[in-house]
Amino acid sequence: MHGVTIPGRPVTAVLLLLIQMAAIPARADTMEAALLRAYQTNPQLNAQRASVRATDESVPQALSGYRPKVAVIASGGGQFTNQLVVGSTGKRIEEGPQGPHAVGVTLTQTLFDGNQTANKTRAAESQVLGAREGLRLLEQSVLLAAATVYMDYLRDAAILEVQRSNTKVLEQTLRQVRDRYSAGIVTPTDVAQSEAQLAAGRTQELAAEATLTTTRANFRRIIGNEPGQLAPASPVDRYLPETLQGAVALSLTESPNVTAAMFGIDVNFLNVKVNEGALFPTVTLTASVQKTWQQTITQIRQFDAAAVAQVSVPIYQGGAEYSLIRQSKETLEQQRLILEQVRDQARADLVTAWGQLLAGKAQIASSQAQVEASEIALIGTRKEATVGQRTVLDVLNAQQALVNARVALVTAQHDRVVASYAVLNAVGRLSPQVLHLATSQYDPSVHYHQVRDNWFGVRTPDGR
Repeated sequence: MHGVTIPGRPVTAVLLLLIQMAAIPARADTMEAALLRAYQTNPQLNAQRASVRATDESVPQALSGYRPKVAVIASGGGQFTNQLVVGSTGKRIEEGPQGPHAVGVTLTQTLFDGNQTANKTRAAESQVLGAREGLRLLEQSVLLAAATVYMDYLRDAAILEVQRSNTKVLEQTLRQVRDRYSAGIVTPTDVAQSEAQLAAGRTQELAAEATLTTTRANFRRIIGNEPGQLAPASPVDRYLPETLQGAVALSLTESPNVTAAMFGIDVNFLNVKVNEGALFPTVTLTASVQKTWQQTITQIRQFDAAAVAQVSVPIYQGGAEYSLIRQSKETLEQQRLILEQVRDQARADLVTAWGQLLAGKAQIASSQAQVEASEIALIGTRKEATVGQRTVLDVLNAQQALVNARVALVTAQHDRVVASYAVLNAVGRLSPQVLHLATSQYDPSVHYHQVRDNWFGVRTPDGR
């Protein structure tokens, strides 16, 4: 029975054995398996991967500025001409219905556009790299959420077992108090106090069940399956930097928030160059070939071919291009300031997570000591109550103190593991490779190289 005495075994050992028996069946699910499922099947993560693939298409769109544009033109129809020629004879010329037809090919090639195409291509490539960092950020967020909800379920399941055990103990305590009341040893007040404590215990048990139900739903949403029996998880301290200074240095260089902001600066810088290119001349080459039939009654067939180079020098276009240049320069400066803000936030997040990790280690030690002391206090209070030195209320308070201590210990163990994953996320290294998950990492560059140099075709690389 929990909370009383078990010869030869401390109550703390019994609590830990209870949690382990509930959490480790013959085929228990593990943290690694849960993270693997979340990485492979999380719909939010798969949607972001699709978004990155869509961003890849901006590069061939920009590269299209280097490629020729070809158009085939064909025409056909009917024509009737009635013409009076003014002259000495006043001759009238009539041409019956004709069927003029024409077909031609026009090719246009841009030779120089102020380097706008080159800068648009580089900007698109930077957008792709930034999108990949956004994907890495979401991957880390999903893995952290999966690790957190895994530990949430372990914590809430253990707390529910603690509350159920507490309810059983309070039910036995109430029976004992009622027996003592029947014997005239205690008063009705003691019975009422026991009943009130049992009612409170049942309320706490129901609240723990509701919390576990919510956690189960979140587990299904994030990881993709209903939680079964879960094996205990351990911290990932082995993958963390040894010092806070080293962790801060990593977060300022490897955090996906920081790297995405850096690529944002590249994109905005190149946008300035693209807008400046509007002030440069544009050189284009146009070649055309056309063949016509029956343009007139006397003109049976005609063939034309031409090649024309054209230079267009912008002089003044209303001032919009100058405004765009100034606007893009301000946007560039804004992005540089955003980078500093993101770095400050990354440093703050890392320091916060590191502090929670250190606090979690200390909380486990103090919570364990609290549980051990509460067990001894409960045993002593019960013994003293049997000889009249303690009241029933003292026993109930000691029992509640032990329950609170056990809940605090379970929560501290949960916080300790989650904090280690949070630090790994803050430094930018929460990935399947670092965690040694049994899966290959999704490589966005594969799709990028599949579409980058495509000149035509509407099918995606996966056949859609």
